[in-house]
Amino acid sequence: MSTAAIDEHHHSFGPAEWGLSAALALIWGSSFLWIAIAIDHVEATVVPLARCAFGAAALAMFPSARRRLHRRDARLLAITSLLWMAGPFLLYPIAEQTVSSSITGMVNGGLPVVTAVVTALFTRTTPSRLRMLAVVVGAAGIAIISLASLEDDAGADLGGLLLLALALVGYAVSANLARPLQASYGPLGSMLWVSIGGMLWSTPLGVVGLARSDVSWEAFGSLFVLGFVGTGLAFALYGLLLVTAGPVRGVIRPLFTPIVGVVLGVTVRDEVLHPLALVGMVVVLAGAVLTSRPEPARVG
Repeated sequence: MSTAAIDEHHHSFGPAEWGLSAALALIWGSSFLWIAIAIDHVEATVVPLARCAFGAAALAMFPSARRRLHRRDARLLAITSLLWMAGPFLLYPIAEQTVSSSITGMVNGGLPVVTAVVTALFTRTTPSRLRMLAVVVGAAGIAIISLASLEDDAGADLGGLLLLALALVGYAVSANLARPLQASYGPLGSMLWVSIGGMLWSTPLGVVGLARSDVSWEAFGSLFVLGFVGTGLAFALYGLLLVTAGPVRGVIRPLFTPIVGVVLGVTVRDEVLHPLALVGMVVVLAGAVLTSRPEPARVG
Protein backbone atom coordinates (compact mmCIF):
# COMPACT_ATOMS: atom_id res chain seq x y z
CA MET A 1 0.00 0.00 0.00
CA SER A 2 1.24 3.49 -0.82
CA THR A 3 2.04 6.10 1.84
CA ALA A 4 -0.77 8.31 0.56
CA ALA A 5 -3.24 5.48 1.02
CA ILE A 6 -2.00 4.79 4.54
CA ASP A 7 -2.22 8.46 5.45
CA GLU A 8 -5.86 8.49 4.35
CA HIS A 9 -6.75 6.15 7.20
CA HIS A 10 -5.17 8.37 9.86
CA HIS A 11 -6.87 11.66 8.92
CA SER A 12 -9.39 12.66 11.55
CA PHE A 13 -12.74 14.28 10.83
CA GLY A 14 -13.86 15.74 14.15
CA PRO A 15 -15.64 18.91 15.30
CA ALA A 16 -12.96 21.24 13.91
CA GLU A 17 -13.15 19.63 10.46
CA TRP A 18 -16.94 19.75 10.48
CA GLY A 19 -16.84 23.40 11.51
CA LEU A 20 -14.50 24.25 8.65
CA SER A 21 -16.70 22.28 6.26
CA ALA A 22 -19.85 24.12 7.36
CA ALA A 23 -18.21 27.54 6.94
CA LEU A 24 -16.94 26.58 3.50
CA ALA A 25 -20.36 25.26 2.52
CA LEU A 26 -21.98 28.60 3.37
CA ILE A 27 -19.33 30.54 1.47
CA TRP A 28 -19.09 28.30 -1.57
CA GLY A 29 -22.78 27.42 -1.56
CA SER A 30 -23.50 31.07 -2.24
CA SER A 31 -20.86 31.26 -4.98
CA PHE A 32 -23.25 29.90 -7.60
CA LEU A 33 -25.57 32.83 -6.91
CA TRP A 34 -22.71 35.37 -7.11
CA ILE A 35 -21.58 33.86 -10.41
CA ALA A 36 -25.11 34.13 -11.81
CA ILE A 37 -25.31 37.78 -10.78
CA ALA A 38 -21.86 38.56 -12.20
CA ILE A 39 -22.51 37.06 -15.63
CA ASP A 40 -25.66 39.16 -15.89
CA HIS A 41 -23.25 42.07 -16.39
CA VAL A 42 -19.84 40.78 -17.50
CA GLU A 43 -18.55 38.08 -19.84
CA ALA A 44 -17.82 34.69 -18.35
CA THR A 45 -14.07 35.07 -18.98
CA VAL A 46 -13.92 37.97 -16.52
CA VAL A 47 -14.99 35.77 -13.60
CA PRO A 48 -11.85 33.60 -13.24
CA LEU A 49 -9.53 36.60 -13.56
CA ALA A 50 -11.42 38.57 -10.91
CA ARG A 51 -11.74 35.61 -8.56
CA CYS A 52 -8.04 34.79 -8.72
CA ALA A 53 -6.92 38.44 -8.44
CA PHE A 54 -9.14 39.24 -5.47
CA GLY A 55 -8.28 35.89 -3.92
CA ALA A 56 -4.55 36.50 -4.22
CA ALA A 57 -5.01 39.96 -2.64
CA ALA A 58 -6.80 38.42 0.34
CA LEU A 59 -4.19 35.71 0.85
CA ALA A 60 -1.29 38.16 0.50
CA MET A 61 -2.47 39.90 3.68
CA PHE A 62 -1.24 36.92 5.71
CA PRO A 63 2.53 37.07 6.35
CA SER A 64 2.74 33.26 6.46
CA ALA A 65 1.38 33.11 2.90
CA ARG A 66 4.21 35.15 1.42
CA ARG A 67 6.67 32.33 0.73
CA ARG A 68 9.23 32.22 -2.07
CA LEU A 69 8.41 29.69 -4.77
CA HIS A 70 11.13 27.17 -5.53
CA ARG A 71 11.87 26.68 -9.21
CA ARG A 72 11.45 22.94 -8.87
CA ASP A 73 7.76 23.44 -8.02
CA ALA A 74 6.94 25.76 -10.94
CA ARG A 75 5.63 23.03 -13.25
CA LEU A 76 3.47 21.44 -10.55
CA LEU A 77 2.14 24.86 -9.61
CA ALA A 78 1.26 25.65 -13.24
CA ILE A 79 -0.71 22.41 -13.63
CA THR A 80 -2.41 22.71 -10.24
CA SER A 81 -3.43 26.33 -10.74
CA LEU A 82 -4.91 25.47 -14.14
CA LEU A 83 -6.92 22.52 -12.85
CA TRP A 84 -7.89 24.02 -9.50
CA MET A 85 -8.67 27.63 -10.35
CA ALA A 86 -8.27 28.87 -13.92
CA GLY A 87 -10.12 25.96 -15.52
CA PRO A 88 -13.05 25.40 -13.13
CA PHE A 89 -13.45 29.13 -12.48
CA LEU A 90 -14.06 29.56 -16.21
CA LEU A 91 -16.18 26.44 -16.70
CA TYR A 92 -18.66 27.36 -13.97
CA PRO A 93 -19.74 30.76 -15.36
CA ILE A 94 -19.90 29.36 -18.89
CA ALA A 95 -22.06 26.50 -17.63
CA GLU A 96 -24.32 28.84 -15.67
CA GLN A 97 -25.26 30.58 -18.88
CA THR A 98 -27.45 27.52 -19.57
CA VAL A 99 -27.66 25.84 -16.15
CA SER A 100 -29.45 27.40 -13.18
CA SER A 101 -27.45 28.21 -10.05
CA SER A 102 -29.54 25.68 -8.09
CA ILE A 103 -28.74 22.82 -10.45
CA THR A 104 -25.08 23.88 -10.49
CA GLY A 105 -24.99 23.61 -6.72
CA MET A 106 -26.62 20.19 -6.82
CA VAL A 107 -24.14 18.80 -9.34
CA ASN A 108 -21.28 20.29 -7.33
CA GLY A 109 -22.40 18.09 -4.43
CA GLY A 110 -20.95 15.13 -6.30
CA LEU A 111 -17.39 16.37 -5.76
CA PRO A 112 -16.56 13.92 -2.93
CA VAL A 113 -17.63 11.03 -5.15
CA VAL A 114 -15.50 12.19 -8.09
CA THR A 115 -12.58 12.82 -5.73
CA ALA A 116 -12.90 9.30 -4.30
CA VAL A 117 -12.49 7.82 -7.78
CA VAL A 118 -9.60 10.10 -8.74
CA THR A 119 -7.81 9.51 -5.43
CA ALA A 120 -8.08 5.74 -5.88
CA LEU A 121 -6.37 6.14 -9.26
CA PHE A 122 -3.67 8.39 -7.80
CA THR A 123 -2.90 6.02 -4.92
CA ARG A 124 -3.31 2.91 -7.09
CA THR A 125 -5.45 1.23 -4.48
CA THR A 126 -8.69 -0.68 -4.79
CA PRO A 127 -11.42 1.14 -2.85
CA SER A 128 -13.25 -0.69 -0.10
CA ARG A 129 -16.78 -1.94 -0.66
CA LEU A 130 -18.08 1.02 1.31
CA ARG A 131 -16.21 3.49 -0.88
CA MET A 132 -17.38 1.74 -4.04
CA LEU A 133 -20.96 1.85 -2.76
CA ALA A 134 -20.53 5.59 -2.12
CA VAL A 135 -19.39 6.11 -5.70
CA VAL A 136 -22.33 4.16 -7.12
CA VAL A 137 -24.84 6.04 -4.94
CA GLY A 138 -23.32 9.43 -5.71
CA ALA A 139 -23.16 8.74 -9.44
CA ALA A 140 -26.81 7.65 -9.41
CA GLY A 141 -27.75 10.90 -7.68
CA ILE A 142 -25.89 13.01 -10.25
CA ALA A 143 -27.61 11.06 -13.04
CA ILE A 144 -31.04 11.70 -11.52
CA ILE A 145 -30.34 15.42 -11.18
CA SER A 146 -29.04 15.64 -14.73
CA LEU A 147 -31.89 13.72 -16.35
CA ALA A 148 -34.55 15.62 -14.42
CA SER A 149 -32.93 18.97 -15.21
CA LEU A 150 -32.72 18.31 -18.94
CA GLU A 151 -36.49 18.45 -19.32
CA ASP A 152 -38.06 21.59 -20.77
CA ASP A 153 -37.67 24.61 -18.48
CA ALA A 154 -36.04 22.42 -15.80
CA GLY A 155 -32.92 24.54 -15.52
CA ALA A 156 -30.13 22.90 -17.54
CA ASP A 157 -28.83 21.69 -20.89
CA LEU A 158 -26.44 18.84 -21.67
CA GLY A 159 -23.52 21.06 -22.66
CA GLY A 160 -23.62 22.98 -19.41
CA LEU A 161 -23.83 19.79 -17.34
CA LEU A 162 -20.81 18.33 -19.15
CA LEU A 163 -18.82 21.49 -18.37
CA LEU A 164 -19.71 21.13 -14.69
CA ALA A 165 -18.60 17.49 -14.74
CA LEU A 166 -15.28 18.53 -16.28
CA ALA A 167 -14.83 21.14 -13.55
CA LEU A 168 -15.40 18.50 -10.87
CA VAL A 169 -12.71 16.29 -12.40
CA GLY A 170 -10.33 19.26 -12.36
CA TYR A 171 -11.04 19.90 -8.69
CA ALA A 172 -10.57 16.23 -7.83
CA VAL A 173 -7.23 15.92 -9.64
CA SER A 174 -5.91 19.17 -8.18
CA ALA A 175 -6.89 18.11 -4.65
CA ASN A 176 -4.37 15.29 -5.00
CA LEU A 177 -1.75 17.28 -6.90
CA ALA A 178 -1.78 20.04 -4.28
CA ARG A 179 -0.59 17.86 -1.41
CA PRO A 180 3.17 18.36 -2.06
CA LEU A 181 2.61 22.11 -2.39
CA GLN A 182 0.67 22.13 0.86
CA ALA A 183 3.52 20.29 2.56
CA SER A 184 6.20 22.64 1.19
CA TYR A 185 4.49 26.04 1.56
CA GLY A 186 1.69 25.47 4.05
CA PRO A 187 -2.03 26.06 3.38
CA LEU A 188 -1.77 29.82 2.91
CA GLY A 189 1.46 29.88 0.93
CA SER A 190 0.34 27.21 -1.50
CA MET A 191 -3.07 28.82 -2.03
CA LEU A 192 -1.49 32.21 -2.69
CA TRP A 193 0.75 30.77 -5.39
CA VAL A 194 -2.11 28.75 -6.88
CA SER A 195 -4.21 31.93 -6.99
CA ILE A 196 -1.40 33.82 -8.70
CA GLY A 197 -1.00 30.98 -11.18
CA GLY A 198 -4.72 30.98 -11.86
CA MET A 199 -4.64 34.73 -12.41
CA LEU A 200 -1.85 34.39 -14.96
CA TRP A 201 -3.71 31.65 -16.81
CA SER A 202 -6.91 33.74 -16.81
CA THR A 203 -5.46 37.12 -17.80
CA PRO A 204 -5.52 36.88 -21.64
CA LEU A 205 -9.19 35.92 -21.96
CA GLY A 206 -10.14 37.95 -18.91
CA VAL A 207 -8.77 41.22 -20.28
CA VAL A 208 -10.59 40.70 -23.59
CA GLY A 209 -13.81 39.91 -21.77
CA LEU A 210 -13.44 42.91 -19.49
CA ALA A 211 -13.15 45.23 -22.47
CA ARG A 212 -16.45 43.88 -23.77
CA SER A 213 -18.30 44.07 -20.46
CA ASP A 214 -20.28 46.67 -18.59
CA VAL A 215 -18.88 46.45 -15.07
CA SER A 216 -21.60 47.74 -12.75
CA TRP A 217 -21.31 48.06 -8.99
CA GLU A 218 -23.49 44.97 -8.70
CA ALA A 219 -21.08 42.99 -10.84
CA PHE A 220 -18.05 44.36 -8.99
CA GLY A 221 -19.57 43.45 -5.64
CA SER A 222 -20.35 39.92 -6.77
CA LEU A 223 -16.85 39.41 -8.15
CA PHE A 224 -15.29 40.84 -5.00
CA VAL A 225 -17.21 38.44 -2.77
CA LEU A 226 -16.40 35.56 -5.11
CA GLY A 227 -12.70 36.40 -5.08
CA PHE A 228 -11.77 37.99 -1.77
CA VAL A 229 -14.04 35.87 0.43
CA GLY A 230 -14.94 32.84 -1.67
CA THR A 231 -11.48 32.30 -3.15
CA GLY A 232 -8.93 33.96 -0.88
CA LEU A 233 -10.25 33.49 2.63
CA ALA A 234 -12.20 30.34 1.84
CA PHE A 235 -9.34 28.58 0.06
CA ALA A 236 -7.15 29.34 3.06
CA LEU A 237 -9.65 27.43 5.16
CA TYR A 238 -9.91 24.73 2.52
CA GLY A 239 -6.15 24.27 2.40
CA LEU A 240 -6.18 23.72 6.14
CA LEU A 241 -9.00 21.21 5.77
CA LEU A 242 -7.11 19.25 3.10
CA VAL A 243 -4.08 18.97 5.37
CA THR A 244 -6.07 17.77 8.37
CA ALA A 245 -8.63 15.57 6.62
CA GLY A 246 -6.98 14.36 3.40
CA PRO A 247 -8.04 14.89 -0.23
CA VAL A 248 -11.13 12.66 -0.14
CA ARG A 249 -12.61 13.61 3.21
CA GLY A 250 -11.38 17.17 2.85
CA VAL A 251 -14.03 17.83 0.22
CA ILE A 252 -16.91 16.77 2.47
CA ARG A 253 -18.11 20.39 2.58
CA PRO A 254 -20.28 19.69 -0.53
CA LEU A 255 -22.60 17.86 1.89
CA PHE A 256 -24.08 21.28 2.64
CA THR A 257 -23.10 23.29 -0.44
CA PRO A 258 -26.00 22.04 -2.63
CA ILE A 259 -28.53 22.93 0.06
CA VAL A 260 -27.21 26.48 0.32
CA GLY A 261 -27.11 26.80 -3.46
CA VAL A 262 -30.66 25.54 -3.89
CA VAL A 263 -32.13 27.77 -1.18
CA LEU A 264 -30.46 30.88 -2.61
CA GLY A 265 -31.29 30.00 -6.21
CA VAL A 266 -34.97 29.47 -5.46
CA THR A 267 -35.42 32.43 -3.11
CA VAL A 268 -33.21 35.03 -4.82
CA ARG A 269 -33.32 34.03 -8.50
CA ASP A 270 -36.84 32.50 -8.51
CA GLU A 271 -35.48 29.32 -10.08
CA VAL A 272 -37.86 26.40 -10.58
CA LEU A 273 -36.67 22.87 -9.79
CA HIS A 274 -37.96 19.56 -11.04
CA PRO A 275 -39.04 17.41 -8.04
CA LEU A 276 -36.83 14.55 -9.22
CA ALA A 277 -33.81 16.89 -9.06
CA LEU A 278 -34.39 17.29 -5.33
CA VAL A 279 -34.56 13.50 -5.00
CA GLY A 280 -31.27 13.30 -6.86
CA MET A 281 -29.71 15.83 -4.50
CA VAL A 282 -30.66 13.67 -1.51
CA VAL A 283 -29.08 10.65 -3.21
CA VAL A 284 -25.91 12.63 -3.93
CA LEU A 285 -25.72 13.71 -0.30
CA ALA A 286 -26.10 10.08 0.78
CA GLY A 287 -23.13 9.18 -1.40
CA ALA A 288 -21.15 12.06 0.07
CA VAL A 289 -21.94 10.88 3.60
CA LEU A 290 -20.65 7.42 2.73
CA THR A 291 -17.55 8.99 1.22
CA SER A 292 -16.85 10.81 4.48
CA ARG A 293 -16.42 7.49 6.25
CA PRO A 294 -12.74 6.50 6.49
CA GLU A 295 -11.47 3.55 4.54
CA PRO A 296 -10.98 0.51 6.79
CA ALA A 297 -7.34 -0.16 7.59
CA ARG A 298 -5.79 -2.97 5.56
CA VAL A 299 -3.06 -5.35 6.54
CA GLY A 300 -0.18 -5.88 4.15
